[in-house]
Amino acid sequence: MATKRRHGRRIDGVLLLDKPSGISSNAALQRSRRLLEAQRGGHTGTLDPMASGLLVLCFGEATKFSGELLEADKRYVARLRLGVRTATGDAEGEVLERRPVSVTRELLERSLERFRGEIMQVPPMHSALKREGRPLYDYARKGITVERAARKVTVNALDLEDLEGEEATLSVSCSKGTYVRTLAEDIGEVLGCGAHLVGLVRTSVGAFSLEQAHRLEDIEGLAADQCSRLLLAVDVLVQDLPPVQLPDDLEGAFLHGQAVGPIEREGQGEGRSPAGRVRVYGTGRRFLGLALADGSGGVSPIRLLTDS
Repeated sequence: MATKRRHGRRIDGVLLLDKPSGISSNAALQRSRRLLEAQRGGHTGTLDPMASGLLVLCFGEATKFSGELLEADKRYVARLRLGVRTATGDAEGEVLERRPVSVTRELLERSLERFRGEIMQVPPMHSALKREGRPLYDYARKGITVERAARKVTVNALDLEDLEGEEATLSVSCSKGTYVRTLAEDIGEVLGCGAHLVGLVRTSVGAFSLEQAHRLEDIEGLAADQCSRLLLAVDVLVQDLPPVQLPDDLEGAFLHGQAVGPIEREGQGEGRSPAGRVRVYGTGRRFLGLALADGSGGVSPIRLLTDS
């Protein structure tokens, strides 16, 4: 039986993209994949179509490690319109209610205090969370509201950047799973006037910042090989893990899935890696994958790169 040939090139790496507003994260991914002529790609967490900013895209072998960033904290700049509630919590939804606004900077500053730290948040109906195998937005589009359990999220920082008339600009640093739309709605309820999100820019994901990202409109004028030069190495996704350099004579066994060791950490005199996950390198500082260190110098493969 003939196998289906995969189209595109074997491209391995990470692209930091400044997603424009007005398109979905998947559309931005597919446009980037076509520009790179890459066989496969994925992202490390979506942005709503209305939102813009940093989208971390993974291609080829980097997709094996994309889950590393799903746990990362994110930073946003959010613009709230006070006095108006919408069906979706953002500017794309139908207006449900208008209320008078009498909010001072001091009142808004005080209201933000209760949303810092660990808070409970009910996910919005217009989200990709699944219920009985279907995303919540499928129910919402049919006018069906289903019960959602509140979830614990962490808001590391929440600061008022500007208040002009009925529009407030906030900077937000938060854990995974935090819905800034819901945060905007909840702040509006505390203020008594309601609110919705009219603008959202993601400025960082983990250690990556928007300043490092490339605009889609800029890379669309490049040839595929030029686009490839914009990619970061696969191991940038795991830079927070301690590194281990394998001796040449252990590399083959490790790549065949065998536990190896004992290994000294990063050269002579630095001791052995503590127990836990590590990133492993072979000849010529070639990234091989992730392993679990046992604390005694032994490492067992967890996830390996595949040779082309």
